[in-house]
Amino acid sequence: METHGPHRALALLACSSLLCSGAMAQNTSSPAARNAASASKRIEALQQQLQEQGRQIDALQKQAGEQDARFRELQERLATQEARGAPPPAGPAQAGDRRTQVAAPGGGGGSGGGGDADAPRQVQVGVAPVEESQPPQVAQLFDEPGVLTPKGKFVFEPSMYYGYSSSNRVALVGYTVIPALLIGLVDVREFKRNTFIGTLTGRWGVTSRFELEAKLPYVSRSDSTISREIFTGSALDNVFNTSGKGIGDAEFAARYQLTDGKGDVPYVIGGLRFKSRTGKDPFEVVTDCVTRCVGNATGTGLPMDLPTGSGFYSLQPGITWLVPSDPAVFFGGLNYTYNFSRSGISRVVLNGESEFIGDVKPGNVWGLNFGMGLSINERSSFSLGMELYSIGPTQQNGQTVAGSVRTQLASLLLGYSYRYGPKTTLNVTVGAGLTRDTPDLQLTVRLPMSF
Repeated sequence: METHGPHRALALLACSSLLCSGAMAQNTSSPAARNAASASKRIEALQQQLQEQGRQIDALQKQAGEQDARFRELQERLATQEARGAPPPAGPAQAGDRRTQVAAPGGGGGSGGGGDADAPRQVQVGVAPVEESQPPQVAQLFDEPGVLTPKGKFVFEPSMYYGYSSSNRVALVGYTVIPALLIGLVDVREFKRNTFIGTLTGRWGVTSRFELEAKLPYVSRSDSTISREIFTGSALDNVFNTSGKGIGDAEFAARYQLTDGKGDVPYVIGGLRFKSRTGKDPFEVVTDCVTRCVGNATGTGLPMDLPTGSGFYSLQPGITWLVPSDPAVFFGGLNYTYNFSRSGISRVVLNGESEFIGDVKPGNVWGLNFGMGLSINERSSFSLGMELYSIGPTQQNGQTVAGSVRTQLASLLLGYSYRYGPKTTLNVTVGAGLTRDTPDLQLTVRLPMSF
């Protein structure tokens, strides 16, 4: 019994150590097993999430492909409509905004996204047209342009004008016994005039609604008078030719746009024009007036050289309006020209003599014009209009000059405009006189160039 006691104690000690080591081993291996199981579960969850996001990406790619095809179709339709000159058709998005619906890239519905994968958003595929505050371009017919110069821009406009006038006058000096029998003489005159005016015009846009203009003309004129002089009893025609050329009367103008033309309100432009006396006036040229002008009949009473200016200052306020009405543009204007009087005027006659005239006040002028412009295509346009003037009688020393009456002028104008490029345009205007005092033919060619 005593011999087995130490062995039994050693066995008990060994068993206790094995139990302790097993317990320790069990305690150390339990957290690792739990970690492995947790990692396996997370991997499975991530794989499922990755598969779900893959399906969402496929759906987004399919939607993006459909929207891209729709976008290309809209672009082709827009290009076709612009080429035809018509407004683009309205689709799912408004044609004025040129927008279309496309799906938001990214942003899926899974845990990685921040919103709904099918939620569309607005993407601008073009630039909305800018609302114009200036009138549309039309072929220019009258001296007053319908469109102001843009702010900070300068327009240089060389032009050439040709006018032809002819008239016949028959003066019966005597008395009639019966309507078919004249006792006396007949004065027959035929008058022909050719006028060339080359003009350099500059316009500067001070603001988007205000512009200044300066105009300098060069005038070349020639007159031919065919007459059978009164009191001579001659059967032969006499021809009196005269001409003149030089700088004409310089002009300065300012124009301001009063309205924007929104809704039913037309574009309205107010203007003020001042004409100087830089040209040679009618009282500076020598007149064939040795005897006729003082009561006899041997002189012709016609100038030896033609003047290039009117000889009087004038001021012209006016207003112009334009009414767009697709596809045409209606326009018109009203102006009033006030001619300032001159005092102490004398004119030069043959042999260096002078003839005192006194105070002269030319008649004031009412002007009215109207017309219609039609765009043919994006580069050319056509205009048709009429211009009317009513000129008052001339006064000398406070009295109406004998034989001076109110004169009515009327012209029918046709205009054509062709745009060579974004800065150069060719304007051609042809006019036909409708009254006896109006030039029979008028031809104007303008070439405005923008800088």
